Amino acid sequence: MRAGGGASPRPAPPLPAATSATATLLAPASVAMPAPRLAHLRRLLLLPLRSAAPHPLAPNPGLPLPGPVHPSLLLPRAMAGAAYEGVATGSAEYEEVLGCLGSLITQKVRADTGNRGNQWKLMAKYVQILELEEPIAQLKVIHVAGTKGKGSTCTFAESILRSCGFRTGLFTSPHLIDVRERFRLDGLDISEEKFIRYFWWCWNKLKDKTGDDVPMPAYFRFLALLAFKIFSDEQVDVAVLEVGLGGKYDATNVVRAPVVCGISSLGYDHMQILGNTLGEIAGEKAGILKKGVPAYTVPQPEEAMSVLMHRASELGVSLQVVQPLDPQKLEDQPLGLHGEHQYMNAGLAVALANTWLEKQGHLDRIHVQHSDTLPDQFIKGLSSACLRGRAQIVPDPQVNSENDKHGNSSLVFYLDGAHSPESMEMCARWFAHVTNNDRIQEVSLEQPHTDRNSRKILLFNCMTVRDPQRLLPCLLDTCAQNDIHFEQALFVPNQSQYNKLGSLASPPSKCEQIDLSWQLSLQRVWESLPNSNKGLNGANSSRTSSVFESLPLAIQWLRETAQQNQSTQFQVLVTGSLHLVGDVLRLLEK
Repeated sequence: MRAGGGASPRPAPPLPAATSATATLLAPASVAMPAPRLAHLRRLLLLPLRSAAPHPLAPNPGLPLPGPVHPSLLLPRAMAGAAYEGVATGSAEYEEVLGCLGSLITQKVRADTGNRGNQWKLMAKYVQILELEEPIAQLKVIHVAGTKGKGSTCTFAESILRSCGFRTGLFTSPHLIDVRERFRLDGLDISEEKFIRYFWWCWNKLKDKTGDDVPMPAYFRFLALLAFKIFSDEQVDVAVLEVGLGGKYDATNVVRAPVVCGISSLGYDHMQILGNTLGEIAGEKAGILKKGVPAYTVPQPEEAMSVLMHRASELGVSLQVVQPLDPQKLEDQPLGLHGEHQYMNAGLAVALANTWLEKQGHLDRIHVQHSDTLPDQFIKGLSSACLRGRAQIVPDPQVNSENDKHGNSSLVFYLDGAHSPESMEMCARWFAHVTNNDRIQEVSLEQPHTDRNSRKILLFNCMTVRDPQRLLPCLLDTCAQNDIHFEQALFVPNQSQYNKLGSLASPPSKCEQIDLSWQLSLQRVWESLPNSNKGLNGANSSRTSSVFESLPLAIQWLRETAQQNQSTQFQVLVTGSLHLVGDVLRLLEK
């Protein structure tokens, strides 16, 4: 949705941050601000921070946030967006393409019945308009649905087959920073030049043949059609497709004869659309199964598994259950995607890739040195797989390069796009594991900062279709079980809501009120949880959460705090939304 920019370091005065839970949030500026001052603050927000006046921080028990600031320093919505935009990198034509794509994003709630089945027949019409019936039929597809892990499974499978020497196409969603991330050719995002060319080919054909009876396809459907055009024209050997939502009525399900299908772990997500029970959700996911096409899944809850097996039986499909990959089969190589849950996704990916090779008659391409290990190409593919925003650790390049002389990181972001109760639990276990390992490693290194404190902060947002009463308790309880306690929880709106798709898109120019009602409701849920008021060393603290007006202001506060407390390592878990993770990555990479 967004492209990054860059700037040179320059000293900056302290910027506004949120007040503590008792005052809850920053109000948008309501006073007129002179143009020169607006320009000055805009410029400062676009630049990395070198120095700032200190905010007094109580060392114990918690980490109180800076108090109220003068109204003239508070930033209106337009400036919060400006801090995020940076310098656009895309060409003018690419920006025009993104603008056209943005016009396909409907304002309808995704749970609208129109997203289920009553307009499904339009997909066949779009395929016909684009003359893609035969090209889609010729693609050698691996099709994967699921609630959790389907993107990771697709990434592993693509990496394995690429390591076997095949030309690969990978279609995933959502993207974190740039829409081209959804379309990978041979492991790389499609080039801007190719993306523009294929986009206009599809766009112009559809514009010419659509109207009142057959409207332009909605955003995701257009992207799926574009993927089919790209992969067919680029003559990929294998197209690995991640289902966008559900399965039965997903745009990717126009593929009538994939080579093999997979269903990753199922759980409660998109319940407004897919159903309120695991059985109903499983029924939607099972919609990708096809007669005569081999299929695999992972261990599922009994309610979900019975539905999957029943549907497979109806189609005459042998649905095989794959166990998590045994780490010993990797010959001491780590998985490219981190977290213990990835062994489940890797096991499914190995089954899918192996079956694809077998069905296509390519088993002779793989080489096995030992019977108890995987083929060399499989190990290489699994260990080199890359998918950003899932269990990703990013030391802040600005704070750490400026302030730490000993190679230790003062401010580290732990990014995971978990957004279901089950994935929240996995995220918490991963965060606990890696932060505990960090502490052990620091002690073993015997460096000057081995005795410094670490403070854990949560940076959170989730979409309004999620239930925070299910997400936040899973996260907090699992962390507490692993002796992990957050000293602060920061709630922010997703910055991408101001930016749409184009990197040149501007947020509204008026100093209008930002709606933080959802973030305030998240804060109330957090404050009501038993484990949320644990400060340093488990001490109770009443100042544990804040709502920030924008993500840039939250990042700015984190950087100021880390700079003023260099003997402390700040470990920030960013989760709840892949969109939020993408927004943070973009800010960090500027």
